[in-house]
Amino acid sequence: MTWKEQALPADHVPVKSGRVGVLIVNLGTPEAAEPKAVKRYLGEFLSDKRVIEIPQIIWQPILRGIILNTRPRKSAEAYSKVWTEGGSPLAVITREQAEGLQDRFGEEAHVRYAMRYGNPSIPDQIAALQEAGCDRILLAPLYPQYCAATTATVVDKAADALKSMRWQASLRTLPPYHDDSAYIDALAVDLTRQLDALAFDPEVLLLSFHGMPQRTLELGDPYHCQCMKSARLLGEKLQRDGMRIVTTFQSRFGPAKWLEPATDDTLIKEAESGTKRVVVAAPGFAADCVETLEELAIAGREQFTEAGGEDYAVLSCLNTSDAGMDMLEAIIRRELSGWI
Repeated sequence: MTWKEQALPADHVPVKSGRVGVLIVNLGTPEAAEPKAVKRYLGEFLSDKRVIEIPQIIWQPILRGIILNTRPRKSAEAYSKVWTEGGSPLAVITREQAEGLQDRFGEEAHVRYAMRYGNPSIPDQIAALQEAGCDRILLAPLYPQYCAATTATVVDKAADALKSMRWQASLRTLPPYHDDSAYIDALAVDLTRQLDALAFDPEVLLLSFHGMPQRTLELGDPYHCQCMKSARLLGEKLQRDGMRIVTTFQSRFGPAKWLEPATDDTLIKEAESGTKRVVVAAPGFAADCVETLEELAIAGREQFTEAGGEDYAVLSCLNTSDAGMDMLEAIIRRELSGWI
């Protein structure tokens, strides 16, 4: 009888092991488009020391005394404009991405998804993967461009979860993929498809990335540089006669100076200078969310047309498109090399 055939002791604790897990992670979302739910979400999000780099003794009174008593209602209104029957678009799409990846990996890997802020949480999903027998886990933040306020805080949360575990899974982290040919090619293919389907020929393609405080660049964060490189590489692939490509940053918050040029200011300036036809893409977002569906598609249209613009469109993120899913599978398979 080999050791594999020997019966385990009667009192042996049953365990599962030997499987590979993949946890894709996106930023997060409130559980409902209501002020109370938004307040909980913002409270967690804006209390992260990597997101707001102000001493907590100064920041928390501002957050608790002012922001969480004023901003949730306004943010809830924005969410309500894009909410779906299945809930937040970001949560729905991220879940569908995980399901699509599971179909592609089959028995090779167990795929789940988490939100950095809100639910399902990173600790809960790591525990669920380990319960399913995954002792090797790839943590995959869906942020093409690295930033301490996004990628790093996902790793922080995962590390916090591992601290409480007696039996820790081995962890790998998907690197930023801002200049990966699989990412650039997927964007080029999918955006070209959408550009070809437009009812007008755009004069300007605005590549809008999520903004960050200017201070992050000055402190050495690579985010700005990686956004600009992604935009340059994508622009080289998307050369179209008569279309300029402009890179901007959206979603400013608070009085501090943020990365420029700002998306909203640029839309107004383009219209005021005579540009009539604009299309916007958000290549830094892995899935459509309130920032793309409301801030860009609804508020952005109003800003552009009120300033004199005419034709305006916002292109979808990669989401679960064929190009997007092929890209995710390719970069995740590469990082799982040696495990599957």
